[in-house]
Amino acid sequence: MQMITAPELAAWLADDTRAKPVLLDVREPWEFDHCRIEGSVLMPMNTIPARIDDLDEDAEIVCICHHGARSLNVAAFLERNGFVKMTNLTGGIHGWAVQVDGTMKKY
Repeated sequence: MQMITAPELAAWLADDTRAKPVLLDVREPWEFDHCRIEGSVLMPMNTIPARIDDLDEDAEIVCICHHGARSLNVAAFLERNGFVKMTNLTGGIHGWAVQVDGTMKKY
């Protein structure tokens, strides 16, 4: 599993020569409604086992949560289940709000 910082993810998303990853937000719906990275897909952590078939095993997936702990667990779970291109956003959405998008709501 790879780790990525918010500025590194922002650079990846801005790079038109690089395929965009799936931004898998594993927070709860109320958290996602409060703030999110544009283009993120909400799949709360507790729904991942039941919805694993909704994800492409070959896709580049960046897991996102509030600070990076839940997403790390989800990325590890997906790796154990055959996903090979997993990345965790260290610092989570909070890191994104602090380091990339100062207008984003924090909680």
